[in-house]
Amino acid sequence: MKIALAFMALLVAIPARGESDAMVRVDFSNPGLYPAQWTLVIHPDGSGHFHAEGGNKPDDQDAMISPAKVDRDVNLSGDFVNHVFSVAHESRILHGKCESHLKVAFQGWKKISYSGPDGVGGCEFNYSTDKDIQELGDSLVAVGSTLIEGARLELLLQHDPLGLDKAIQYVVEASDDGRLQQICAIRDILERLQDDPHVLERVRKRARMLLARAGS
Repeated sequence: MKIALAFMALLVAIPARGESDAMVRVDFSNPGLYPAQWTLVIHPDGSGHFHAEGGNKPDDQDAMISPAKVDRDVNLSGDFVNHVFSVAHESRILHGKCESHLKVAFQGWKKISYSGPDGVGGCEFNYSTDKDIQELGDSLVAVGSTLIEGARLELLLQHDPLGLDKAIQYVVEASDDGRLQQICAIRDILERLQDDPHVLERVRKRARMLLARAGS
């Protein structure tokens, strides 16, 4: 009886371990942005890691405080992560069928890779005619942008608190129109801003509003 129970427990544990071993990796590059390239690794439980660096700051951003490098662990929402894995596991991505080869405006190269016990593969594209893949790429770029903006808020809090007013207003507007997604990924800095009596009250108010959207 004990042997049978142990065997059943092992069968239950195998798929759970297999799922935890799965991973989606996104590599993004656009020399017109700063930082110019980043990598986001996502696991099925929503945990992951983000690293961004490289490139030259555009002339119109020289006066802005911007992070030259971002390197941190991240946590994303369950619904978002489930969608990422669902689309990334599609055979078109696994077999490298993403790029449209159409002459469209450059949006940045996005390489989406999936690895897991049930498959390995990936593809790179600027623009895809597959709606699901293109929307996935846009969403992942929006998450990367959110993490970079979060790092900029941290720098402003330390070096230019008055600059937070304009910066957090941008975060609010960009989260409204989808340019920034997964605000929950920058919850730490938003919590610091809402609780800091030394920053403008409207900055604290906007931080509270963003946290409410993030499910805080």
